[in-house]
Amino acid sequence: MKIDNAQVRVTEWRFAPGAATGHHRHEWPYVVVPLTTGTLATHGQAGDTSAALTAGEPYFRPAGVEHDVRNANPFEFAFIEIELKQHGAS
Repeated sequence: MKIDNAQVRVTEWRFAPGAATGHHRHEWPYVVVPLTTGTLATHGQAGDTSAALTAGEPYFRPAGVEHDVRNANPFEFAFIEIELKQHGAS
């Protein structure tokens, strides 16, 4: 855990080839910033999908996403996840 306060939680994740997060639900909206270029496979409500990610190119997802994410690369994959705890506050 890099930061965990009332506004945000910032976590660095690193996955060996084939490693998975396990099924989980995101309680807050979040941004992922890949540190590696590669492919992540997901299994969730929409079925099985994969996403080609580029190092440094972030993406956003709303609260409520449920999935299991797996490193589909033959190398370690890393990303920073930024969860926005106070998404409704101004």
